[in-house]
Amino acid sequence: MRTFMPMLEGLTYNTQLPHLIIPEYGRNVQGMVDFCCEIKDREERNKCARAIIQIMGQLNPHLRDVPDFTHKLWDHLFIISQFKLDVDSPYPKPSAETFDTKPDNVSYPSGKIKYRHYGKLIEEIIQQAKNFKEGEEKEYLKRIVATQLKKSYLTWNKDAVQDDVIFSHLLELSEGKIKMEDGQKLIDSQDLVKRNVNPGGGHGGHGHGHKKHHKKHHKNFKRKG
Repeated sequence: MRTFMPMLEGLTYNTQLPHLIIPEYGRNVQGMVDFCCEIKDREERNKCARAIIQIMGQLNPHLRDVPDFTHKLWDHLFIISQFKLDVDSPYPKPSAETFDTKPDNVSYPSGKIKYRHYGKLIEEIIQQAKNFKEGEEKEYLKRIVATQLKKSYLTWNKDAVQDDVIFSHLLELSEGKIKMEDGQKLIDSQDLVKRNVNPGGGHGGHGHGHKKHHKKHHKNFKRKG
C-alpha cells in the first residue's frame, strides 16, 4: 500500500476540478475557452475563438440539423466563457440576463367540459356542426359526431350504451340544435369496441365509393369550419 501512495497523491479527481458550464463539450473545450479569454491581442483572440467554434462543431455533429447551427455554437461559446469572452462574433453577443429570464407561464384552457369522457375537442366540433345548414352534409356529419361520442363513451365505459343516451347527450351539447331522428341506429357497441370502423358507415359494406363520399364531406366540413 505504501508503494502506491506517491502515485495516488498525484491524481486529480473531476470533483476537484472547476464545474463544467456545458458538459457536452468536455473539459478540453472549456480549457480552450478559458485560455482564449486571457489572450491580450484582440486579433489573436478572434482567431482562437473561430478555431474553438470549428472544434465545437466537430464534437457535436448532431447540431448541424438544428436551424442557425453556427449561431447556436457562438452562443454556447459565450455561455462557456460565462459571457466574459470579448471577441468579434458574426452574431449579436448574448447576455447572462437572456438565459436567466424565466419563460412566461403557459396559459391553459379554463373552459369547463360537460362530459370529460368525450373531451373538449368533440365539444368544439359540435359547436361548429350545429351551425350547418340542414341537408345531406349535416345529416352525414350528425352521424359521424354521434358515432364518435359512442366510441368515446365505450372507451370510458366498456359496457354497452344505448343509442338514445348518446342522442340525448348530443342534443344537450349542441344546445338542442342537433337532433337525431327517431329510430336511427348507430354501429353496435360490440363492433365499436372490437374494431376501428368508419363512423360514417353502417355495419359493413365500406366500398371504395363510400370512402370517396366520406372524403368529400370531410373536406367540405374543414372548409366551412
